[in-house]
Amino acid sequence: MTSSRHILDSDVFHALVRNRVVVILGATLIIGATMVPGFLEFRTASLGLDRMATLGLLAIGLTVVLIAGQLDLSGGAILALSGIATIGLQEQLGQIPAALVGLAVGVAAGAINGFLVVVLRINSLVATLASMLFFRALCHLITESRPISGIDPLFGLVVSRPIAGTFTGRTLLFFVLIILLHLWLTRSVAGRQLFAVGSNPASAEASGIRSRAYLFGVFVFSGTMAGVAGVIQSLSVNTGSPVFGENIVLIAIAAVVIGGTRLEGGRGSALGTLGGLLTIAALTTAMEYQSVPAYLQDIVTGVILLLLILLDRTVSGSQRRDVTLVALVRRARSSWSSRKNERTPAP
Repeated sequence: MTSSRHILDSDVFHALVRNRVVVILGATLIIGATMVPGFLEFRTASLGLDRMATLGLLAIGLTVVLIAGQLDLSGGAILALSGIATIGLQEQLGQIPAALVGLAVGVAAGAINGFLVVVLRINSLVATLASMLFFRALCHLITESRPISGIDPLFGLVVSRPIAGTFTGRTLLFFVLIILLHLWLTRSVAGRQLFAVGSNPASAEASGIRSRAYLFGVFVFSGTMAGVAGVIQSLSVNTGSPVFGENIVLIAIAAVVIGGTRLEGGRGSALGTLGGLLTIAALTTAMEYQSVPAYLQDIVTGVILLLLILLDRTVSGSQRRDVTLVALVRRARSSWSSRKNERTPAP
């Protein structure tokens, strides 16, 4: 028991937990490269990232929501509704205006969530669960529970075709947006204030931060990102469907949490979310190459998620410990110097 406690309290263990997404991603890539021929080739990576891009767009919005200490379960339904608007209005409005309407649907749906949570003060879990059911039912009502097709199947190639032999348009869009989110969270005052709101909204409000405006904004942002994901997804397959995105929110939340964002709010990062998404993409690609059934893939993802949450809580009492590489080297030197002094006989 004493040795186990010693391991849990060690700097190395804390450093591994703090950088868990890097450790897991590295282990996944090594295992995948061992089991799957050509796993690390650029073509395989490009295909895996393209499949991850829609999920990633949703995860960008959820990262902000979770940092603010809230939850949004309605992203998948908003994705489907935005896609249906994008495809269903093409004949009347044209393709680009219809896509803009689909994006506006996402913004409006996010504003509804913000109104429920901030103005009516409904718990975000309950509010977005209710809105998810409403938006999904609206999808089925509009389409009579049937997929609808667009007017030009080639129009969506701009988002699904590799650009100059690299990545697809939606993959590049995801990378640009995740970098912008990283810069906003780390370099702007508003980004840093979001962490304060997530840690303690009342204290943040007392400090002059408009917590309620932030909370409303994160739901609008999350809805907007779900709208972008829905527009791109529907254009790429030239179809709008009421069943699009049924399970995507839970996977996106798993990716965000694997990346180090806490469900309790106040902590998280865009780069962590990127790491979580890459981990899930690598896991999915490796398991699909091995013909692992989808339900077993979900089990693996769920087990990893639970282990990470348990590890995070194990070290939560020492979360403020500095476990950066520089700090670890400094402490190691200090410890070595102390031992050396103890061994040196007094003159």
